[in-house]
Amino acid sequence: MSNIQTLPLEDIMGDRFGRYSKYIIQERALPDIRDGLKPVQRRILYSMNKDGNTFDKAYRKSAKSVGNIMGNFHPHGDSSIYEAMIRLSQDWKMEEPLIEMHGNNGSMDGDPPAAMRYTEARLSQISDFLLQDIEKETVPLAWNFDDTEKEPTVLPASFPNLLVNGSTGISAGYATDIPTHNLGEVIDATVYLIDHPNADANELMKILPGPDFPTGAIIQGHDEIKKAYETGKGRIVVRSKTRIEALKGGREQIIISEIPYEVNKLNLQRRIDDIVINSKVPGIADARDESDREGLRMVVELKKDADVKLVLNYLFKNTDLQINYNFNMVAIDNMTPRQVGLVQMLSSFVKHRRGVIVKRSEFDLRNAEKRLHIVEGLIRMVSILDEVVALIRASENKADAKENLKISFDFSEAQAEAIVTLQLYRLTNTDIVVLQNEQSTLNEKILTLRAVISDDKTLFNLMKRELRDVKKKFARPRLSILQDKVETIEIEAHELIVEEETVVSITRAAYIKRTSPRSFASSNIEDIGKREDDTLIFMNKHARTTQYLLMFTNLGNVVYRPIHELTEIRWKDIGEHLSQTLTNFSQNEEIIFVDLLDNFDLEKTYAVVTKNGQIKQVALSEFTPWRTYKSRSTTYMKLKGMDDLVITIFPNSSALTEFMLISKKGYGLRFNLADVPVLGKTASGVKAANLKADDNVKSAFAVNNSKTVYLLTQRGALKRFKVSDIPLTSRGNRGLQVLTTLKKEPHSVFVAGLVINTDRADETDLFSVESNGHINDSQVLKVVAQDEKVYVTELNSLSISERTSNGHFITEGGVDVKSASIELRSNLKKD
Repeated sequence: MSNIQTLPLEDIMGDRFGRYSKYIIQERALPDIRDGLKPVQRRILYSMNKDGNTFDKAYRKSAKSVGNIMGNFHPHGDSSIYEAMIRLSQDWKMEEPLIEMHGNNGSMDGDPPAAMRYTEARLSQISDFLLQDIEKETVPLAWNFDDTEKEPTVLPASFPNLLVNGSTGISAGYATDIPTHNLGEVIDATVYLIDHPNADANELMKILPGPDFPTGAIIQGHDEIKKAYETGKGRIVVRSKTRIEALKGGREQIIISEIPYEVNKLNLQRRIDDIVINSKVPGIADARDESDREGLRMVVELKKDADVKLVLNYLFKNTDLQINYNFNMVAIDNMTPRQVGLVQMLSSFVKHRRGVIVKRSEFDLRNAEKRLHIVEGLIRMVSILDEVVALIRASENKADAKENLKISFDFSEAQAEAIVTLQLYRLTNTDIVVLQNEQSTLNEKILTLRAVISDDKTLFNLMKRELRDVKKKFARPRLSILQDKVETIEIEAHELIVEEETVVSITRAAYIKRTSPRSFASSNIEDIGKREDDTLIFMNKHARTTQYLLMFTNLGNVVYRPIHELTEIRWKDIGEHLSQTLTNFSQNEEIIFVDLLDNFDLEKTYAVVTKNGQIKQVALSEFTPWRTYKSRSTTYMKLKGMDDLVITIFPNSSALTEFMLISKKGYGLRFNLADVPVLGKTASGVKAANLKADDNVKSAFAVNNSKTVYLLTQRGALKRFKVSDIPLTSRGNRGLQVLTTLKKEPHSVFVAGLVINTDRADETDLFSVESNGHINDSQVLKVVAQDEKVYVTELNSLSISERTSNGHFITEGGVDVKSASIELRSNLKKD
């Protein structure tokens, strides 16, 4: 007959996984609320105790203990048993280690322990108080995995081990994180709960105010501890204990003497080293671990005038010098995983301990009554000693003697057995006195045991006395410091920037880079890495990492970049294109102006002019860093169409009072900048000039102290004329002609701009690539003709022409212009 069953797969999977989950929840990962031990821990302690591997005996090879545990009680891998044994011996993880070990049992650096064949172990003295009275039938026993031996399902536990040593574990659908606590405080709280059964968490917290970690440190968050003790869940902050030591030369160093619970010290040191190497916070000169057998000592050495508070706050926020510890107090209670609070944990322990004391007392009472019965028989036997001796001598054997004693003198079986096995020397007068004393002692003991069993007050007094004995023997001062409030860490972003000088360069095609002064000094300026068709639009060799860049594009967008965030690239390399980080950077977008800023507090405006003749001023405050600046630019001028490109942008100041526009058709207009309104960054602006339908703005620039203007036509004609030739008028006019109109092959403006006053070293110039550059007489116009021939002209050497002059041709045969750019040759000098 077939034993094959047909069942739905989901039913089979659900049933099997349910069984598996139940097993790992109850038998592997979660501790019992009564003794605070997981099954593997309980089996380790029980097996070692059974083998006599206790604190008062010599150490024994760990491999032998692991083998006995695995062979008798825990049918799993030896490594899992050894790992559990190792954790029970680590004094930086256990408040009260339950195993004593000789040899390498790991370290706070996460070093693995030596193999079990090298180490030796034995139970610690406090483990004896978990196992005490286990032989007196105080706890239930169950068959082991092969039904050859019995093992306890829980230990008698003379103190609340679950709170003292805590627990951590993950099982199917459950996890537990119970912190360690101070033994003395836990026992005091337990005693208080025995005396006040209706006490709540608030009352108990006056005695047990919070966790106490074996690694010490500072615990912050009274309200969260209270919440955890009430509900089983809460979140506290654990902060390293630090102090400041003075060094020579006015410098200081931070000494870390205690770190948070279960933080890997080596990983923490590596993280601090990474911060030092990458200069993520200013002021750290060195960091090292000076820990030795005397204790933990990590040193963070500071530079002179470093901000100690800033460095500490940064380390607290960005390393495991400060962590969040999450209470999740889950334990097995009545064979069921439950999230429990402080009162329930202690109540369950008291209930368990009460049962242990009752069972122990009943066991002792049975034994005392048995012994008293025998002692009474022996005392009665002495009073009729001669008759007893004669009866025994007349008996055939031991069994016959016992039977005769029972019949003749009414002794019980136990009394008769004791009499016939009694040694003759015990019949001296001294031993009779001993028996009488023992009878008296047994009577007192029986009275006491009966009182314990029958009277709760007596029982609880005994329980409290035993708890206080444990406290007296093992209690020690609290290690962790408790603070009511969680200290908020606030760090301003600008405080983290390490201020140093750097070289910043930006090209028109939007390649940007930050170069170290060393790389810049070892290269020639003309060797800058860039595309052949690209031009350098901005460079500052004295920029600082604490400054900021605003980059304005021809499509009305502005890009913000703190200099310290720029990638450091060699001077000869091309740099990073803005499209690599900006998602809205267009293919035809170019940088037309760059401003270097110290902050955004200036009352500063920018004048903006578009190709179609719109103009406005926009305030610097409009560009205060926006949230998505790393991935998106923002608008500074709303354009009406793709042809409406921005021609120029210029920062306004008190020295810049006039503005000049030159249109393609050759109209020049000069007006006061005060006539231009300050508008929002998304505004389209107002009309700058009354352009003809087919005309547009070719050049726009602020008129400062320069006295002349250059103008290049599309046919390659160049001229220089006076600014004063264009009278100051109002915005919105058409202006005056600056070219003579020809019917055949007319000229149109290709580019125009100011000619710099070469006698003014502090002149601010639109075309200068360095705002603090040294101006000399090498301002040149570089023109590339359609036939690819290049023509270079020094603008300062040009003679001044009439306003309406069409200038003179600089290209051979009047070939049209392909491109033109201003260069300030040799004006960028290395200091």
